[in-house]
Amino acid sequence: MGETDVSEKSDASDQPFVSLYRRFRPGTFSELRGQPHVVRALQSAVRDGHVAHAYLFSGPRGTGKTSSARILAKALNCQAPQDGEPCGVCTSCIEIARGSSLDVHELDAASNNGVDAMRDLVAHAALGTPGRWKVYIVDEVHMLSTAAANALLKTLEEPPSHVVFVLATTDPQKVPATIRSRTQHFEFRLFSAETLDELLRDVRSEAGLDISDETLASAVRRGRGSARDALSALDQAAATGSADEGRPEVSSVVEALCAGDAAAALVATAALHEAGWGPQQLAGELVAELRQGFLLTVAPELTDATGAERERLVDQSGRLGLARLVRGMEVLGRSQVDMRDAPDARVILEVALVRLVRPELDDDGPALVERLARLERAVAAGVQSAPVSAAAPTAEPAAPAAPKGPLASRPALGAHRRKAKSEPDAPTSAPMDSAPPPPGPDQVPASDPAPATAGQLPSRDDLVEAWGDHIIGRLSPRAKALFIAGRFIEVDDAGAVFALPNAAHLEHAKDSTKAVEAALEEHFGVRVPLRLVIDEDRPAAPAVRRSPARSGTQRTDDPADLEDDDFDPTDAGDSVRVETVAEARLLEAFPGAEEVTS
Repeated sequence: MGETDVSEKSDASDQPFVSLYRRFRPGTFSELRGQPHVVRALQSAVRDGHVAHAYLFSGPRGTGKTSSARILAKALNCQAPQDGEPCGVCTSCIEIARGSSLDVHELDAASNNGVDAMRDLVAHAALGTPGRWKVYIVDEVHMLSTAAANALLKTLEEPPSHVVFVLATTDPQKVPATIRSRTQHFEFRLFSAETLDELLRDVRSEAGLDISDETLASAVRRGRGSARDALSALDQAAATGSADEGRPEVSSVVEALCAGDAAAALVATAALHEAGWGPQQLAGELVAELRQGFLLTVAPELTDATGAERERLVDQSGRLGLARLVRGMEVLGRSQVDMRDAPDARVILEVALVRLVRPELDDDGPALVERLARLERAVAAGVQSAPVSAAAPTAEPAAPAAPKGPLASRPALGAHRRKAKSEPDAPTSAPMDSAPPPPGPDQVPASDPAPATAGQLPSRDDLVEAWGDHIIGRLSPRAKALFIAGRFIEVDDAGAVFALPNAAHLEHAKDSTKAVEAALEEHFGVRVPLRLVIDEDRPAAPAVRRSPARSGTQRTDDPADLEDDDFDPTDAGDSVRVETVAEARLLEAFPGAEEVTS
């Protein structure tokens, strides 16, 4: 962007202080940066004489909407246009730049949103002016009331031949469709960091500002894609020597989150609060800081951090990890919403920070993901259980140790259940929902080692723990249907004793005994002979089979009906799990209960 016009350049020493974003407002299409699609369309329309009667400019603040409208007015009334560009030196161009032209009428719809203001505009639209074109610039047009918008419709659709309407808004969704349909709509975009950096360097050079590259980069960051915001930050830097005076230094809070130190996070937040920063602003700045680390982790080319700050963010984001960065932004974002109605917003921020450091205080999905990520990092480092590291809170319990004996080093789901019953006050490493699913029939967990002593049979408890979590899932559908209703009774020197509901069930299960013994040997690393007996202590659970027509399920108390043709690997698992497993576990949980079938 360049300075507005020659008169402002020549008279700059005689004028009072003018902010940089006003002083360096673009005066021609060639000076308008970051909006090539708008420049190309408007310049071609002026050059070829195809100017529309109404335009709608929409986009974020500080992206050049009003400046483009003024440049268009200049080009339409310029006495010596050159290839669709205003000359900038004729009387019309100078008057429009100064805001004293009778050919350009600017209206703020936020303060003139009533029907009377629109009626007055319509009444004067047909009146002539010194220039060839009469341009109406209506800013924040979405603020017009319904009655005012309706009063403008007819004139907007068929204005006098010498009238052009340029409507500007930051919220095009709120502009009535009846207005949008009568205009050519141009969407303005936020500036890239490179475009803002180039703009601020040119302004620094032209204005003779003594500002370092680090301060200029900070002004670019504060601009967040808005040229006006970036130039305002540069103005502040020229006056105070730093563009960061308006931002709290939250790096100490982020460092406390990296170290897993809740006390340090609260102390750093209290210091910032005493310095005058409110909880809402602190939460917003923390989200912005974590976002920079998130971008450096996922897409480094999108971040605008440079130099020493970039190195610091890379270090902190590496220690936090992606899961904690994402959860941090989510938790702090929710806290900003909660602060609006909270009697003490500071408490909401402090609780959010403690929850970030201590994920075990949360039972939501992101907290569980973070805790699992810590365990994965520990396993990747060759650690059997997750130790308490500098990045993890000291009070978080470590992963449970591997049970003694021939079991795998990773505890099965049954171990968690029995530990919870025997030690009700002992914390577990993760909720039950976070346990990994049992492997499929063709999968062998990599964590299943050989037993501690060669030839040693697993205990009954070991068998029970591994049966539901690992063994049963590896069996064929037929073997699974026959053995899932049984249970291990005891283990003696001859092998394991497995009880089945009745004699018929036991007879048909004999054919699959070898397959079950093979699955047990594959898991424990030692041959476990299986001896089948009839379970006298509980009633038999009914088996399930599919009808040949696959129209539903039918129940049978005789396992002899379970022929090979009744098992389909694609659907047997569903029927077995839905009914047989549920019924068997209910009958086991309530001894003496009987199943009543209708």
